[in-house]
Amino acid sequence: MNFSNCYFLRSFGLASQLIPSDREEIVFCGRSNVGKSTLINKICNNNKLARVSSTPGKTATINFYALQDNYYLVDLPGYGFSKKSLDEKRRWAELMEGYFSSGRNIRLGLLLLDSRRVPNEDDISMMQYFSSFHVPFACVVTKTDKLNSTEYISQISAIEKVVFAYNCIQIIPYSSLRLNTIEFLREKIGLLLG
Repeated sequence: MNFSNCYFLRSFGLASQLIPSDREEIVFCGRSNVGKSTLINKICNNNKLARVSSTPGKTATINFYALQDNYYLVDLPGYGFSKKSLDEKRRWAELMEGYFSSGRNIRLGLLLLDSRRVPNEDDISMMQYFSSFHVPFACVVTKTDKLNSTEYISQISAIEKVVFAYNCIQIIPYSSLRLNTIEFLREKIGLLLG
């Protein structure tokens, strides 16, 4: 799969605005500061593809990227940013419900988790979305370079106990500082898509 052949298509703030699901979709999701945009840029080898913000919770839309001729990469808005208003949180929930319940051709979910933290309530809610809509998902564990080997083993074990209870199909470790992990991640995505 040629991830370099990817370009930004459109952003949508309401589920009613979403484009038809005429391609298979690979969904990226995670907490507001987990590094989704950075990861999408790394995977697609284009640092200007997804907008990276230093302010958590900035992405409030579902962003679509066309990958080759047969996939969409879908960047869901980050969750868990405490300064969002109740209206914003309600809009996020409606957007997620609308996206997942609209019968889209979602082939794979990629839930980004910070390796230094055990999945919290928001992460579990995201896994429940995947499970209830029968979407296979893998967990990409980011920032693994922040841990020493003992911490890494302990944290991965703690994360496994949570995510496998929600039918996660695989855990994929990732570090932006280790160049080989991005190629490993591309290969894993290709394999999971079959």
